[in-house]
Amino acid sequence: MFTLAQLTSFVAVAEELHFTRAAERLRMTQPPLSRQIQLLEHELGVQLLDRTNRTVRLTPAGRAFLNEARTILRQTEAATLAAKQVSAGEAGAIAVGFTAASAYSALGTLLDVARSVMPATEIVLREKVTRDQLEAIADGSLDLGMIRPSSTGPDLVTRPAIQEGLLAAVPLDHPLAAGEEPLRMSDFGGQDVLMYSPVEARYFHELLVSIFRTAQVTPRFTQYLSQVHSLLAMVNAGWGIAFVPAAAAQMRFSGITFRTLELPDPTPVELHLAWRKTNDNPALHALLQHL
Repeated sequence: MFTLAQLTSFVAVAEELHFTRAAERLRMTQPPLSRQIQLLEHELGVQLLDRTNRTVRLTPAGRAFLNEARTILRQTEAATLAAKQVSAGEAGAIAVGFTAASAYSALGTLLDVARSVMPATEIVLREKVTRDQLEAIADGSLDLGMIRPSSTGPDLVTRPAIQEGLLAAVPLDHPLAAGEEPLRMSDFGGQDVLMYSPVEARYFHELLVSIFRTAQVTPRFTQYLSQVHSLLAMVNAGWGIAFVPAAAAQMRFSGITFRTLELPDPTPVELHLAWRKTNDNPALHALLQHL
């Protein structure tokens, strides 16, 4: 029978499609990682990965097995969390999901509250995009999500957490980098702009599309990315301008300046708390009262 270590190794390689990056992600060296994959393939009797000196690809069997492996690992995490909640009694544990950008704003406040008023409660953090958080809340592997506004089901409760401004991240050598006055959206007509993915970062994609449409501005979208830090890295490399939540200005890049924007709504970026209505974790509801 395969082991959880083998499943974890396979999922890391399947998601990274690179043994070295997967090994770094798991904080291990590459030879034992390769051995775990070999043992798993031997146990299953199928080839999960096509490997060459330069590339790693999932076989059809590997793609099918990846979904099941993720399910098993999620269920294992849920079982572990449930056991900890029972053994900890009133102290309990809360699994909290957060988006990468929220780590620079609301997450710190939530952790400060939890530490000050619920010091015996274990906070288990999971960085996930909104879509994945909603799935995890639905299947019970997350108690609380910090999500961007999204369509939700009847079993989900949401509460506004914060609103913040939107900034333009501009390469230092760009003509729009200089100046103190807020930039107008008309300044970005025809400019190279790094855009959010319409799938992985749907909220920010739709927010910016709406802002540009209202301003009747048409920039040139050069790349579509899902994470704020990835957008900023591309800005730092001089590939274009990006629009990011104000809290992201805490990320320091030597080649970027952050410019304020003249917008009808000065704080258009929203973050919500979300949890399942039927979640009976007493620690969760205690935290919500304090928040």
